[in-house]
Amino acid sequence: MDTLSKLQSGRLSGIRRLDLSCGLTHFPEEIYDLADTLEILNLSGNALSTLPDDLARLTRLRVIFCSDNQFTRLPEVLGQCASLDMVGFKANKISHVPASSVSPALRWLILTDNRLSSLPATLGDCGQLQKLMLAGNQLQHLPGEMAACRQLELLRISANRFESLPPWLLSLPRLAWLAFAGNPLTQDTDAALMPPVTDIHWDTLKLQHKIGEGASGIIHQADWRAIPDGAVAVKLFKGAVTSDGLPGCEKAACIRAGQHSNLIPVKGKIIGHPEGTKGLVMELVDASFKNLAGPPSLESCTRDIYSPDTRFTLNSAISMARGIAAAAEHLHGRGIMHGDLYAHNMQWNGLGDCLLGDFGAASPMPEGAARLSLQRIEVRAYACFLEELLDRCAVPPEFAAVQDALWELQRRSAQADVDARPLFSEIRQILTALQDDCAACGGGLGVENAR
Repeated sequence: MDTLSKLQSGRLSGIRRLDLSCGLTHFPEEIYDLADTLEILNLSGNALSTLPDDLARLTRLRVIFCSDNQFTRLPEVLGQCASLDMVGFKANKISHVPASSVSPALRWLILTDNRLSSLPATLGDCGQLQKLMLAGNQLQHLPGEMAACRQLELLRISANRFESLPPWLLSLPRLAWLAFAGNPLTQDTDAALMPPVTDIHWDTLKLQHKIGEGASGIIHQADWRAIPDGAVAVKLFKGAVTSDGLPGCEKAACIRAGQHSNLIPVKGKIIGHPEGTKGLVMELVDASFKNLAGPPSLESCTRDIYSPDTRFTLNSAISMARGIAAAAEHLHGRGIMHGDLYAHNMQWNGLGDCLLGDFGAASPMPEGAARLSLQRIEVRAYACFLEELLDRCAVPPEFAAVQDALWELQRRSAQADVDARPLFSEIRQILTALQDDCAACGGGLGVENAR
C-alpha cells in the first residue's frame, strides 16, 4: 500500500515525518489527523500551487519541504505556523515572497532556483536565521534590514544578478559559508586567465562503477588510455542549478585552483562527450581515504555529523588542521573562496593526511578591499572545523600547552570582529610551529578511530 493510501486509511497515526510525492494537486485533508505528532512534512515532487489557509492547525510542524512543485508565491500561511523553523521551496516558479509569509522563528530558508527579483524586509526580523539558500534567482540586492540577521552562518546567492556584495554582509559576526559565483560582480574575475588544462577526449575514457554523487554531478572510476595505470576519477556535471550555484562555476574553480598537496589534482577537462556533457578528469584518490564527517542534519543545521567513535591523536589533528589551512591559503592566493569549508567535504586516511574537495560553492573573489573580509569569513568556517577536531582529540597532560594554543587559535579565528581574525598564512605558520613542537616531544600519542 502506498503512502497516500496509508494516510487516507489512518494507518500513519502517530508519525513525526510524512513524505508524499505522488502527483498531488491539492493538500490532503487527512494530514490534519496527524496534527498531534507531525513535525516534518515533505510534499516535494508534486503539482501543488497553494497550501491551505489553516495549515497552522499542524501545531507541531517544524519543517516543510515543497520543492519541485508549481508555487508562484511563497504561501502567506507559513508565517502563521508558530513552530515552523525550516522552509524549503526549491525549484518552483516563485516570483514573490509576501512579507507575512516569513516567520520570525525561521532558522533555515531554501528558495533556490525560482524567479525572485526581491525579498521582503521582514527577513531582517528573523533573528535565528542560520541558513539562507537563494542561488538561481534574479536578485540584485538583499534587504538592508538583513544586517540584523546576526546568527546567519550560511548564505548562497550564486547565479543571481548582484553587481556587488552588500557592505553589511562582510561584517556579519557568524557568517562562515558564502557562495556568490555566477553574478555580474564576479564577471571580470570569472573571465580571468585560467591555468593550462589538458583536453581529454571522451573516447579515451571508459567509465566503471560510480564512486560518488553530489548535487552538481556524478563521479565514476574510469580508465584513461593516456596514462600507464589508467585509473582516474571522472566527474560528469548535471548542468542544473544546485543549492550552491552553477556547475560551470564549480568546473572553472576546480581548474583555477591548480595543484596543491591537500587538493585532489585535476588532470583535464572532458571534450567530445556525445551529449555535450561537461566534465573533469581527476586523480583517483587512494582507497584508504574516507569522508571525515557527514553533512549537517535538520537538527544540527550548520554543523557536520561525526561518527560517535571518531577520535584523533593530537598529531593527526594538527596535521589535518595545517593541511586544510594550507589548502585554503593556496586557494585564496588564487583568488578563490571555497565557500563550503566543511569536514564532510574532506577526506582523510586515519594518519593525518587530509584532502579538501567539492568546489560546488566556490566563488572567484573580486579585487578590492572586500577580498580580505571574504578571506576572513572563510576563516570562521575553518574555526568550526578546528573546534570539531579539538572536541574529538584526547591530549596527554604533557601537551596541555599545545592544546591551549590550539584553542586560542580557534577562538581568534571564530571571533565576532571579522577584521580581527587571522588570515590563513598566519594560521598555517602557527600550526607548523605547534606540529614541530609535538614532533620534538614525541607527539602523536594516543589512539584514533577513522570514521
